[in-house]
Amino acid sequence: MSRTLLILPGDGIGPEAMAETVKVIDWFNANRATGFEIEEDLVGGCAYDVHGKPLADATMDRAQQVDAVLLGAVGGPKWDNLDFSVKPERGLLRLRKEMDLFANLRPAICFPALADASSLKKELVEGLDLMIIRELTGGVYFGEPRGITQMNDGTRRGVNTQVYTTEEIRRVARVAFDLARKRSNRVLSSEKANVMESGILWREEVQWVHDNEFPDVELSHMYADAVAMQLVRRPKQFDVIVTDNLFGDILSDEASMLSGSLGMLPSASLGAADPATGKRKALYEPVHGSAPDIAGQGIANPLACILSFAMCLRYSFDMGADADLLEAAVSKVLDDGVRTGDIAEPGVAPVGTKEMGDAVVAALGALAA
Repeated sequence: MSRTLLILPGDGIGPEAMAETVKVIDWFNANRATGFEIEEDLVGGCAYDVHGKPLADATMDRAQQVDAVLLGAVGGPKWDNLDFSVKPERGLLRLRKEMDLFANLRPAICFPALADASSLKKELVEGLDLMIIRELTGGVYFGEPRGITQMNDGTRRGVNTQVYTTEEIRRVARVAFDLARKRSNRVLSSEKANVMESGILWREEVQWVHDNEFPDVELSHMYADAVAMQLVRRPKQFDVIVTDNLFGDILSDEASMLSGSLGMLPSASLGAADPATGKRKALYEPVHGSAPDIAGQGIANPLACILSFAMCLRYSFDMGADADLLEAAVSKVLDDGVRTGDIAEPGVAPVGTKEMGDAVVAALGALAA
């Protein structure tokens, strides 16, 4: 079976991390007969340098056709002074919007070997395994009206509009409830219904989906600021959290640090299931940014990008056993004490990006033997 992947390494450390992920894909093709066909293209600042825009139309068209997109990272100081409409990040936002990738899945998992690397006490994070589902194509990042206007008195006014509809909320809630059934059957929905009408709508519509479609799943509600506090107080109380675009952005970044490093965390952005085939358009990317301060030095942690491919195996291709194998290989590498600089313990000599990728490939071979 042929499975098509569009690889968009992007900027900064993106190409370095993606090169190690391609090593892993090549291993699966050679040893598991997975049949992945890879195409590579540009996104972000590097795309602007070539095309004058952060995502070429032809690249966007190809992203709509392949089975899944793997993205590295976008942005960097080189492009800071570009007009907002062509900044590198607009390429990523265009992919999400035009592919209608409305559900962003961000796991926060603390591998046992990294429990001491978290900024929280070991007993608070050891064994942590939670999933934040962020609505990705609506809310304040896309609402209209928006912009900065000049006032008559010489001051300026900035406006962004928080907008949600019934269906936008219900469809991401369904993703959360469906995923919860495969985990511990619990969903926490988060908003600010105490001060925002959009929050009231969010709470009511999530409750409707629960009552009418998923009554077997436990549902609770919590204000977003309370969730932020509880994530650093007692994070293991949560399993699946579903929330809007703005709060999901903030809460998932906060949760990511519980694992010890942004360099460890993957993400998946999923569209609606095709009525005929059940397949979803999907984009997978590490949570970390382009890290321009270390780009080109060969020291970046590629594990978040590699783990994003594990999510791709699981959610785009229903290859759960292969995803489990890859995640087990990453865990083995960490158990063996292999560390890049961001997760290295005092006195432990860190390895480089390529060495970490080689270690994961070697672990795959050992575990599959």
